[in-house]
Amino acid sequence: MIENLLKIRNEMKDRKPHFIRQDHQRRKKLGRKLKWRKPKGIHSKIRHQLKGRRKMPSPGHKSPSKVRGLHASGLKITRVHSVNGLGTINKGAEGIVIAKQVGAKKKLDILKKAKELGISVLNLNIDERIRKIEDFINSKKSGKGPKKDDKQKPEAKKEEIRQKEKEQKLTDEEKKEAEKKEKDRLLTKKE
Repeated sequence: MIENLLKIRNEMKDRKPHFIRQDHQRRKKLGRKLKWRKPKGIHSKIRHQLKGRRKMPSPGHKSPSKVRGLHASGLKITRVHSVNGLGTINKGAEGIVIAKQVGAKKKLDILKKAKELGISVLNLNIDERIRKIEDFINSKKSGKGPKKDDKQKPEAKKEEIRQKEKEQKLTDEEKKEAEKKEKDRLLTKKE
């Protein structure tokens, strides 16, 4: 029964128009993606639902109540922040979505536990994500990044900068001397 209702919901979504806010084309800040606001003006053509104007949201555009808020797979979406959150999940009726704020190590623990319990993760592929996180952690452990010993000390960096500045000053002084000689040569020619 739920599968039929999900099919109906998908068909309804295909037919449903985009509810664009009134006068979005006149005001750049409204944009097409901002939330719908009901037109309140007394002369509003959309409010009066005149033929040829944009549609307004109405109860007829709702999805069936039994599948409202469900994932496309028919599972109820439950957000999880830690491994403890997996204990209350009903495998057949609920699927988890790992929260955005969860870090890599904690996410790895949650994914392994979910795979062990047979809970479906709705926002990512379990095996692929576990492999990526483990590779990332191993690369950090093996030390592919710059080591602390290899980094230059701040004093050494300052010394290099001083050397470069001295070389640049010398080149500036040489340029000035060359300009002086050129001026002297020109002045001596005139006399």
